[in-house]
Amino acid sequence: MSKILIAYFSASGVTARTAKEMAKAAGADLYEICPAEPYTAADLNWMDQKSRSTLEMNDPACRPAIAAPAADLDQYDTVFVGFPIWWYVEPRIVDTFLERYDFSGKTVIPFATSGGSGIEKAEQSLKSHCPQANWKKGKLLNHMDAAAWTKSVLDSGC
Repeated sequence: MSKILIAYFSASGVTARTAKEMAKAAGADLYEICPAEPYTAADLNWMDQKSRSTLEMNDPACRPAIAAPAADLDQYDTVFVGFPIWWYVEPRIVDTFLERYDFSGKTVIPFATSGGSGIEKAEQSLKSHCPQANWKKGKLLNHMDAAAWTKSVLDSGC
């Protein structure tokens, strides 16, 4: 039996709820990708061109610091990576996470939540930041049974 990690970043709690539902369904460990400097409501105001999230997303090289390292990733065969869609892709802190660890030989499956964007551009971006992973098709998990989707992915052999 392979060991599974659900790693996620959540700004508002939506992605966190989804990740917890998935972890329970899969018997997986959870790791929250927390920023070293927590986001405030003002930081997340995407309509403000000077807000932290807008500045980060407008800078492709930006890599926000993570508060605490993940557990030893060597112990996991499968890693689900979750995030809200920001500006059609994953938040830059997810890139920090992907670039910090060696995902060689691991199956990595993205999942996302979004107010209206799809996951396709994020999937392309994720692969470019972490090409050594064995990427599987991701899913936008708005208003759907995340536990059932997780079980179906694992039952299919990833």
